[in-house]
Amino acid sequence: MLWLGEPGFRDRKFGPLKASMMKYRVMETWTATYADPIRIDAGQQLLLSGETDDWDGNLWLWAKSAADRKEGWIPDDLPEERDGRVISRQAFSAIELTCVAGETVEGGVARHGWVWCQADDGRSGWVPARHLEAVSGNTK
Repeated sequence: MLWLGEPGFRDRKFGPLKASMMKYRVMETWTATYADPIRIDAGQQLLLSGETDDWDGNLWLWAKSAADRKEGWIPDDLPEERDGRVISRQAFSAIELTCVAGETVEGGVARHGWVWCQADDGRSGWVPARHLEAVSGNTK
């Protein structure tokens, strides 16, 4: 399972969200932090390190996927304990979108200070909300 916007996933699960996509202008260049970020499926076991980070008032947890051992930051509302194991409540990918100031992107889901965006060339990923400015009157 892939998260919203990733190649091969488009519209299969989140198609109705296309109606709520907005245009944003990138106000500050953002470079993706991780080349191979954590991706987890719903119900997948997670290993939490105990390390936390506050991103614009949102709590993030450092986690490792028990399946492929990839590590990365996940929203604090993603994990839950079930039968003595920590699992993911839903699918999540920490892929980030590298974008440059002045670029226009389409954004949909906002979560924990980030917006899932798609560039004109089809690349998609999370961009910090503080790097974006909504373009007025441009909802799709």
